[in-house]
Amino acid sequence: MRVEGRTAVITGAASGIGRGTAQALARRGCNLALADLNEEGLAETAALTEAHGVKVSRHRLDVGSREAVAAFPETVLAAHGRADLLFNNAGVAIGGTFEQVAEEDFDWLMEINFWGVVRMTRAFLPLLRSSGQARIVNVSSIFGIIAPPGQTAYSASKFAVRAFSESLRRELEAEGAKIGVTVVHPGGVATSIAKNARPPRGVNDIDLEAQKERFDKFLRMPPVKAGEIIVAGVEKDRPRVLVGNDARFMAVVERLAPVSYWKFLGRALK
Repeated sequence: MRVEGRTAVITGAASGIGRGTAQALARRGCNLALADLNEEGLAETAALTEAHGVKVSRHRLDVGSREAVAAFPETVLAAHGRADLLFNNAGVAIGGTFEQVAEEDFDWLMEINFWGVVRMTRAFLPLLRSSGQARIVNVSSIFGIIAPPGQTAYSASKFAVRAFSESLRRELEAEGAKIGVTVVHPGGVATSIAKNARPPRGVNDIDLEAQKERFDKFLRMPPVKAGEIIVAGVEKDRPRVLVGNDARFMAVVERLAPVSYWKFLGRALK
């Protein structure tokens, strides 16, 4: 797929993987509709991408809002006249075990990480169908392939994104639609998701900071590099993109030992 001259919609575009993906697309001549709640971050991403001479629009969007998502395609259509690629990247995190995560926090995470993906896909499918060649790119996680302890809510949402993406791909293939679906599984990309994670109940500040510091040690890949890997996968029409050697390694271990992989990975990650 050639992305030059096309228009991509990216959620979570104010920082991290969303910004890295936007930069990779802009370098290839792709126009951008950038969406996020963080307007200051959106402005920074826009400045970085507009330097490549592409058309860039900025949109404040809460993907957890059913009404805002439903109205968003008309906004993009007014700004760009088309949409060819949809990058469902926006995501949040909650640390803690299942019993430490309050029900309302679990619901909040699922609204953004899973329902945000579903609603954005439903909203933009009509525009994508009119493209002639389109692709939906849903960002899951390596925690959509493996499920460590202490990540019950986050892993549940990312496994759901993976399952939704794979089933949707097969449905679109069966009907002959010219819309591809790629699911992305990043490993340790250096984003702020751990630092910004909503804290669980019953964990004091000292322990919480220690947990975040331990997790941050695994977040090493620059988001710009992750964006390049993702867009290169889109250009090659890949159904699955594993971002990072750590993601590829853990995916192989899970494939070899789908039930008992954590006995090995748990020790290795320590």
